Amino acid sequence: MKNILTFITLLACITINAQNSTDVLRYSLENPQGTARFQSMSGAFGALGGDLSALNVNPAGSAVFNNSLITISGTSYKKDNSSLYSNTRNKTKEYYIDINQAGGVFILKSSGNSNWKKVALAINYDVARNFENKVITSGNSPQGIDNYFLDFAQGTSLGSISRQQGEYLENAYLDIGSKQGFASQQAFLGYYGGIIDPINEVDENTQYTRTADYTTVNQELLKNTSGFNSKLILNIASQYQDNLYFGASINFHNVLYEEYKEFTETGYNTTSRIKQTTFDSFLRTEGSGISLNLGAIAKLNKNVRIGGSYQSPTWYRLTDEFSQRIDSDLADEDINYINFNVVNLFDTYTIKTPSKLTGSLALIFGKDGLLSFDYIYQDMSQAELRPTTDSNFAIENNNIRNNLNAVSTFKVGGEYRISQVSLRAGYRYQQSPYADSNLAGELTGYSTGIGYNFGGSRLDFALNRTEQDTSERLFSTGITTPAMVNRINTNGTLSYTINF
Repeated sequence: MKNILTFITLLACITINAQNSTDVLRYSLENPQGTARFQSMSGAFGALGGDLSALNVNPAGSAVFNNSLITISGTSYKKDNSSLYSNTRNKTKEYYIDINQAGGVFILKSSGNSNWKKVALAINYDVARNFENKVITSGNSPQGIDNYFLDFAQGTSLGSISRQQGEYLENAYLDIGSKQGFASQQAFLGYYGGIIDPINEVDENTQYTRTADYTTVNQELLKNTSGFNSKLILNIASQYQDNLYFGASINFHNVLYEEYKEFTETGYNTTSRIKQTTFDSFLRTEGSGISLNLGAIAKLNKNVRIGGSYQSPTWYRLTDEFSQRIDSDLADEDINYINFNVVNLFDTYTIKTPSKLTGSLALIFGKDGLLSFDYIYQDMSQAELRPTTDSNFAIENNNIRNNLNAVSTFKVGGEYRISQVSLRAGYRYQQSPYADSNLAGELTGYSTGIGYNFGGSRLDFALNRTEQDTSERLFSTGITTPAMVNRINTNGTLSYTINF
């Protein structure tokens, strides 16, 4: 039997496995790292401008620049995760370095007495969200992995999830997924993986039982994610007279998300024929999106600025690839042919993230410093999976409307200048996107930084820390007890700016 790379389109299971409110939030809640100056003030730049990453907040900000420049930024990421599951705590730490921002702005100043003082043309690349992460969950549970497969199998006829005579096991796995859907495919895995058995060995059987004998089991889940959601911004802005700035941007998003899950279950009773079960999966999502930004900044006087901006919904076109593998002491002898080389390729689908409104206020204290405040509103219940004519998407969209909330985000930043040195600090608060805040708590963040102006160039450094508690189930069904995960992200960013 050959073990070859196999693709097949799954039409009947797209929402059950991959596309749900978790995916919507993954691409809706952006968290641009940005330049060091932007980070050190927690991104509160809506009424300030004058920073390339501020274009993520208000596209009018590029017209605040007095001269052309380029900026490049690199970030050192440190991610600490602490999971608590069945009174067992696990901690993981991840470190990595990446170039997270690069861009430039070109300023065209008008001649004569025109009311339009200048035009700014800018291009900027930012990592809107970084998916690199690792969480380990382990503990003792009365709910074994058999519950996951039983939830899918009950009511499904044995004949519909049995391979045909002479059929390769991996081909049967793909064929059942394509024609019958994700639920039948998982029932097939549980049956041939030796985890569940039919009550009666006849094609008409629709009831199943577990094969393992246990009171409680030991479980461990490794979840490793990687990838990014990046944003390329093409921007134009202009200054009108001395006090008004207007801008617009078109944003091109690029998505790569990979999720590897490795599950192990042991600790069965000595009478159990199964001693160990492994069940792993790999999900890869790729795609792109587009959105628009409009914004304005007004100087009310020499000390006060206000700003407002609108970001349209982002339209993502995404494609998923999904693989699984399973093994146990009772598995079919050919079970290892179902592995990560056997790939389910899903139809392309669309996620429409909700639009975003930002209101901003800044207080300028001459050359000594400033204070800035941003308020961002985004209604997550307005997100959609498309096409909406798909019955599975319709169900999931109804869940999104019922389970997700509007999110308010508050950002405060300040800067104090001493000659050529700038000292900065910021604070960020973001509400939970869920109606049930136990699923994810509020996100809070603190930042600080320093910059030195050399005249023709500037060097900036920022340190940024965010923290959030989340509740995460090991699987979509069957094992209902969630793990409580505390996530702490600490980033150090260095930016270099050259003026022209």
